[in-house]
Amino acid sequence: MGLDQLINACKNNDAKAQEQIYHLFAPKFFGVCLKYSANYAEAEDNLQDGFIIIFQKIEQFQFKGSFEGWAKRIMINNALQKYRTQVRFLEVVSDNIAEDEIPELDDESVSLDYLMQIIQELPDRYRMVFNLYVLDGYSHKEVAEMLNITTGTTKSNLARARMILKEKIDLHTGKNTIPSTK
Repeated sequence: MGLDQLINACKNNDAKAQEQIYHLFAPKFFGVCLKYSANYAEAEDNLQDGFIIIFQKIEQFQFKGSFEGWAKRIMINNALQKYRTQVRFLEVVSDNIAEDEIPELDDESVSLDYLMQIIQELPDRYRMVFNLYVLDGYSHKEVAEMLNITTGTTKSNLARARMILKEKIDLHTGKNTIPSTK
């Protein structure tokens, strides 16, 4: 059965089709959930809850654009909604951090596993903004709307996330991040 047929079967509450959709997308969507969750267990919960929402709203999918993109957005929104109900973002009035002061990450000198590990270790508010902006390609305006914060706060949180990641990468690769006193 093709994906379009599976989706149509899911619209008719076909449990076997739902199971097939789950097995088809769960591995990829678990990675999405892990990016927006504090830990593995929370990511598992977000994955399950996300699929429940997908199957409840599958009637709204009109075959315009990809099903995977539509479902991924539901997964992200579900994780963010849970996060918003648990924690409030700290609003930053102004850090006066210019775009050109934001460090670029030398991520080619570290493994993908290490990079994902240190991203996961970021404070929640920084990790959420970093993931949405850098990894998922949302604009600062979209991130601000999704997290119910200002664009200034998204920019500040992104800059702080990049600074933390740069320090960890520099330490990991042996680059000295502390100025020499010589």
